[in-house]
Amino acid sequence: MAAAPFSDGIGIANLPNQRHKIVAKRGAHFTIMVVGESGLGKTTLINTLFSTELSPPKNYAKRHQKQLDKLTEVEIIKAELEEKQFKTKLTVIDTPGFGDYVNNRDSWAPIVDFIDDQHEAYMRQEQQPERKEKIDLRVHACLYFIRPTGHTLKPLDIEIMKRLGTRVNLIPVIAKADTLTQNDLYTFKQRIRQVIQAQGIRIYQPPIEADDEVSAEHARVLSEAMPFSIIGSTEDVNTPDGRTVKGREYLWGVAEVENENHCDFRKLRSLLIRTYMLDLISTTEELHYENYRQAQMETRKFGEQKPRKFENPKFKEEEEALRKRFTEQVKAEEARFRQWEQHLIAERDRLNKDLEMAHSAIKALEAELDNLQVGYGRGTGRR
Repeated sequence: MAAAPFSDGIGIANLPNQRHKIVAKRGAHFTIMVVGESGLGKTTLINTLFSTELSPPKNYAKRHQKQLDKLTEVEIIKAELEEKQFKTKLTVIDTPGFGDYVNNRDSWAPIVDFIDDQHEAYMRQEQQPERKEKIDLRVHACLYFIRPTGHTLKPLDIEIMKRLGTRVNLIPVIAKADTLTQNDLYTFKQRIRQVIQAQGIRIYQPPIEADDEVSAEHARVLSEAMPFSIIGSTEDVNTPDGRTVKGREYLWGVAEVENENHCDFRKLRSLLIRTYMLDLISTTEELHYENYRQAQMETRKFGEQKPRKFENPKFKEEEEALRKRFTEQVKAEEARFRQWEQHLIAERDRLNKDLEMAHSAIKALEAELDNLQVGYGRGTGRR
């Protein structure tokens, strides 16, 4: 017999069901950022995580043609996913150009500025009288892709991870883990953990619930697996035992995406989507956004605009180009002026010489005239 709407108790225990209905009706909005060098499989992993082609594969054969720009770009990809009638608005922030150049100084600035700008934009919207249609692009999770060198983190990795860890839920991943042996991968992970601890880099840690031992154990397993070793692939391949799986096929066999003996893809998916997505969202709201809001309100008046920084590498490059162009134009004008000055001097010398010749001719004519007058005077006297 079905339970009556008005059953035992006062109804407080039914609040979780109410919350579930509200969330199911509104859906969810999740923003994820991927940061790393080109060719590490960022796009492939995102497509694999959400089982759809959110972004087409990029052609990296031409990426070296843009290296003169020396700019880290920010690309925004939006999609709406639905599973069992539950809708999620997904936003993926890609950062092409990061770490692709010989000189990568300040290449993290556009990424850090984007994260801060989203906090700033949301804070400005909260201060407005009308707050119904707020645009929220605050980053809930940032996947930082580490190149599988087998050595340790590079100085560039350490620098940007330090900056990201204080602003966003940072989740480090080792890209293309199938290029390392199991022993090399284990050693590589240990070295990365040691550097993260020594450098004081903040990474996201799933909450451990003391009253739920199963959930607490799962959180500990995920924490111990970081940085996650990842294999990304949207292609179906056949295994030697006849199964069809997502993975990569090699001469020695198949590297399966969802096989936990091969990589940590399932752990990463559990952290991002299945278990801790809401915690990532709430941590962004209650920790990172609040830290930004508090820091800004301590130094600014209510409604005061944020002072703009002009340390963006793009502005520096443009300023340097303008300065170089201005210097070249000044040099060209100076050369033209010197040429014109030399021409004037030569013209002055020519005119002075012509004037001297004219004076000499006049003096000669005057002397000749004097001689003629003297001769005329003598002839008149004889008569």
